[in-house]
Amino acid sequence: MLDIKYLRKNTDEAMRRLQDRGVAPEKLTELLTLDEARRDTIRTVESLKADRNVASDKIAYAKRNKEDASEAIAAMQMVSSKIKLLDSKQVELDEQVQDLAAHLPNLAASEVPVGPDESANIEQRVWEPAEYKNRPHALVESPKWLKAHFDIGEALGILDFERGAKVSGARFLYYVGDGARLERAVYNFMLDQHHQEGYTEMITPIVVNDSAMFGTGQYPKFQDDAYRVEGLEQTYIPTAEVPLTNYYAGETLPGQDLPIKFTALSPSFRKEAGSAGKDTRGLIRLHQFNKVEMVKFTKPEQSYDELEKMTDNAENILRQLGLPYHVIMLSTGDMGFSAAKTYDVEVWMPQQNTYREISSVSNTEDFQARRMHITFRDDSGKLQLVHTLNGSGLAVGRTVAAILENYQNEDGTVTIPEVLRPYLGGQEKLIATSHH
Repeated sequence: MLDIKYLRKNTDEAMRRLQDRGVAPEKLTELLTLDEARRDTIRTVESLKADRNVASDKIAYAKRNKEDASEAIAAMQMVSSKIKLLDSKQVELDEQVQDLAAHLPNLAASEVPVGPDESANIEQRVWEPAEYKNRPHALVESPKWLKAHFDIGEALGILDFERGAKVSGARFLYYVGDGARLERAVYNFMLDQHHQEGYTEMITPIVVNDSAMFGTGQYPKFQDDAYRVEGLEQTYIPTAEVPLTNYYAGETLPGQDLPIKFTALSPSFRKEAGSAGKDTRGLIRLHQFNKVEMVKFTKPEQSYDELEKMTDNAENILRQLGLPYHVIMLSTGDMGFSAAKTYDVEVWMPQQNTYREISSVSNTEDFQARRMHITFRDDSGKLQLVHTLNGSGLAVGRTVAAILENYQNEDGTVTIPEVLRPYLGGQEKLIATSHH
């Protein structure tokens, strides 16, 4: 949620910055017009209440002196009915202002490139392991035998999309045998890394209430993408960011404890309503997938340093797995609703001959904290909103997909990255086995 005081005081600047985020200027004009009407109503009600207090003193005085108070009583009744009308008008205006404000995205940080979509994103850096250049499918022309991760998974008997679709519908799957073990190895490795980096590991609820979805900015705007629990105001989480960030909703944190860092593995549920026909095969765009999430609560002056550190925590997973990637800064038109600045980490997928997003790391500044009322006391004892950050560390299924494609061999086997072998009892390769 944006600070309404900022919008009132800096209307032209706010309008320009909101336009960068694709918001039409009249949206802000409408909000501020309603806000002004709401404040006028409050002022009128306050002045009428003052009149009513004077009238009630007069009535009391008249009664004490056995004088006729009928005129004063009639006047007071009129004032009271006016107040009642205006009170309900104010409630209505409050709701309209809240609703309009809730649909406005966060303002972008000054260094974020302005543009309508991903075409304006800026590449920050590229990383590839030294030994990658010696692999047959380095970032140059791919050999003929190179397969897509879903074909590799099916040939090895470790990913079963067909039975997933039979039981649950399209974009669900079973991980089988070594597939399930590889997925588990990947997320245990990620959680162990983040634990070493000082994140507190959590296991969160995977069903949250509507106020939690509102708090992180998924509601009201993206309700259609969510899996709702019928008959209850609850939702299956689209990411552990929601329960992790809402952990402190409505609380004041001790300033000396900041930054606070959480990590969690959770299933994530997304209808992917806006992505019909995209990535219909494989692990890239599922309705249910595992993700390791990182969340931070920081003081305002720390948050951009912490954004760089969190991005490096995501990159570190890929470096240790020996997977080539690059980092891009998202433009104003490509960023998520709540973000002020976002880096996407994209892993190299040799069969598609392109990079695919595997982590999105964002600083939302105080946008989420204002919706959730999360504050801290600064050194002078003053209450301030915290800044919240979140990032995938990483999307697990996409990491498995990247391992299958980058570590595949001509004979159809897949070499297991060295850092994962201890999690798989020392196993070095994935080899086809038969499942019925």
